Amino acid sequence: MRNDPPPTTLNTGPASETTTSRLTGNMGITELVLSVLAFSAPIVTVSGFIAFTVIFGGTTSPVAFLTATVALTIFAVGFTTMTKHIPRPGAFYAYVSTGLGKIVGLGGAYLAIVSYSMIITGLYSFTGITMSALVQSFGGPETPWWVWSYTAFALVGVLGYFNIELSAKVLSVVMILEVVVVMTFNVATLSKGGAEGLSAAPFNPVEFFSQSEVGVALLFAFLTFIGFEATAMYRDEVKNPNKTVPRATYLAVVLIGLLYCLSCYALVSAYGSKAVDTATNNPTGMFNDALDRFVMPGFSNVALVLVASSCVAALISTHNVIARYLFNIGSDRALPPYLSRVHKRHHSPHLASITVSIVVALALLSFVVAGTDAAQLYGQMAGLGSTGVLVLMALVSLAVAVFFFRKGVPASENIWKVFVAPIVSFLALTAVVVFAIMRFELVVGGEPGQNLGLLYVLGASLLLGTLVAAYFRWAKPQIYQGLGRRDTGPVDLS
Repeated sequence: MRNDPPPTTLNTGPASETTTSRLTGNMGITELVLSVLAFSAPIVTVSGFIAFTVIFGGTTSPVAFLTATVALTIFAVGFTTMTKHIPRPGAFYAYVSTGLGKIVGLGGAYLAIVSYSMIITGLYSFTGITMSALVQSFGGPETPWWVWSYTAFALVGVLGYFNIELSAKVLSVVMILEVVVVMTFNVATLSKGGAEGLSAAPFNPVEFFSQSEVGVALLFAFLTFIGFEATAMYRDEVKNPNKTVPRATYLAVVLIGLLYCLSCYALVSAYGSKAVDTATNNPTGMFNDALDRFVMPGFSNVALVLVASSCVAALISTHNVIARYLFNIGSDRALPPYLSRVHKRHHSPHLASITVSIVVALALLSFVVAGTDAAQLYGQMAGLGSTGVLVLMALVSLAVAVFFFRKGVPASENIWKVFVAPIVSFLALTAVVVFAIMRFELVVGGEPGQNLGLLYVLGASLLLGTLVAAYFRWAKPQIYQGLGRRDTGPVDLS
């Protein structure tokens, strides 16, 4: 049973376009968690990202993932509490609007769209690189990266048009295969004692936090968690959202955290005292070499195939998140209202999804024509977009604390959930954002200070959203009052 109000009729003009004003679906906890896990691209993270954490965190890098897990679980406390007391679609957009005001809320919404759009653009280039390398590894010809990017683009666009449950089924299959392969490596490596025997030393927090580059290791660990907050974005498309969304959020954080912590420990154990040198000299081959050595020769070929499918899964997950942001903001008329139309048969944000596809296709085309290096494009877009999402998470934590400070502690909650946890997560996430800016060359590539200008993109999107909201407050108060998905009833689209 759903706890939200029933969908209402939304007349967008011609009778053939009359739909409900809300999305619908029947996803359970498992499908929701796996859909969110797809955003994290676990096998991509384990096969490439963890090595960079080892470079800066040394053999105690598992502590970085444990620390990030604890910090983001604390974030989830306030976040899930907000989902119960603000039962409306929109996720970050709705929560920031409620806690910090509609002007900041719409600024955050615009920032979210731009951030996730940059992430998906970077992912398309990385998918192209990965697919091209995969074809060559099996004896095929050398192919341009953008050919495979647009091939993936076609699949993602088709799935995004239909009900979320179709995407969830595809993502579930891919994620199960990924987790099985990663856990096969973990179990095989640890059961054989790694290269030099197993030790508890990699979990020594004193040694980890005494290192000079501990901040960099933590930054990389935090970046691997981007995307789990999307659970609330699907609240209209899951069964019993007041229970499913909080449970899925906690499960996603814990699953991602434990999987990466265990995988990091296994990878470090696979090389023992040579782990840091191997990560430094061969970061992209570190995992695959260990797979062939501890599981079976040639097993890395399976991982190569799954890395490619993982990229596509991450694209599907990110595409769906952006489409729902456009849908929610279009419903409030802060973007063209046609974006809020729901497909009569599939109950999906089909026009918002098509819009995402068109914008991304044009963005990719501009980079292809300009001859942009695909690897550089991935680094800059994914890094900049992830920074934007971290800013949003900090804003959400602050919004939760401010909201309950004004409203008081509900009888069903306690001070930890509504004040302490949100404030702690706000301070932690703010520190991560500040450090990411200070060491921005590690996030997007380049020399120190070289690409700081990219941050103006995030600032401009946040500013644009606030200015649009301020304009509505002055010139169109009726639209302004509806910002933040406050009203889930009929919307006048005239």
